[in-house]
Amino acid sequence: MAEKKSNARNIGVNVQPPSESCDDKNCPFHGTLPVRGQIITGVVTSTKMKNSIIVTKERKRLVPKYERYEKRTSTYTVHCPPCIKTKVGDSVRIAECRPLSKTISFVTIEKI
Repeated sequence: MAEKKSNARNIGVNVQPPSESCDDKNCPFHGTLPVRGQIITGVVTSTKMKNSIIVTKERKRLVPKYERYEKRTSTYTVHCPPCIKTKVGDSVRIAECRPLSKTISFVTIEKI
């Protein structure tokens, strides 16, 4: 399959656009989906859905009573356009967008 050269639009975030093109209307680079709000960095934990992934973000929280830190995790269901190839264990940057489904309000914008 011949890869099409990317003609990515500027999404207003300082990220490297993908090198190949796609026909996804919900792609921020090649479709019409605007991004706004939060930008989060996390790790891909699941790629079993079609065009969607699960991203986990881990942070540490101080417990003042015991003067120790505890790990907290947040999981995000994220739309992943076909032009951004991800697999489990990849570090990705995701951006908030309008709700695409019941649980999806983020889109993958960069593979780090």
